Amino acid sequence: MTEVSSLTGRLLVAAPALADPNFERAVVLLLDHDEEGSLGVVLNRPTPVVVADILAAWAGLIGEPDVVFQGGPVSLDSALALAVIPGGEGPPGWRRVHGAIGLVDLEAPPELLGAALASLRIFAGYAGWGPGQLETELTDGAWYVVESEPGDISSPRPENLWRAVLRRQRGELAMIATYPDDPSLN
Repeated sequence: MTEVSSLTGRLLVAAPALADPNFERAVVLLLDHDEEGSLGVVLNRPTPVVVADILAAWAGLIGEPDVVFQGGPVSLDSALALAVIPGGEGPPGWRRVHGAIGLVDLEAPPELLGAALASLRIFAGYAGWGPGQLETELTDGAWYVVESEPGDISSPRPENLWRAVLRRQRGELAMIATYPDDPSLN
């Protein structure tokens, strides 16, 4: 097997031609990527479910919008939480993924982490790829791989994240941000 260069902490931005409805105009933060596969969460799929309705103890730490996000099509009955903790080491119950972004243990008492969190977002489900599957999709041009920024996980306007991430890129990728939602109407 060939060696896989880790993309953990990077964003996958769906190419306009990506036909899978689960990932149309999706922005995925990769939480894990190695020779065994990849796992991430879709950052721009808010649901109508309010966090306070299912995880009341964490509701006071959520920014706007204060809803659960659909992290992907896999295991929609499970929850993952991401938070930004600026500076050095985070408190117990937080595990660094990349830079200031880390996973929150939702079993930990919220008061243990609350003071340290700069932002928190809850995701139902995740996106997953088996060994080599993501690499094949990348070769096929389904995704653009770009650097993440801590603010990506807590964008107050997630519906604009796809365009915003592309717009901050250089060259041709920035121009893709203007790609119409429905090219047939162009």
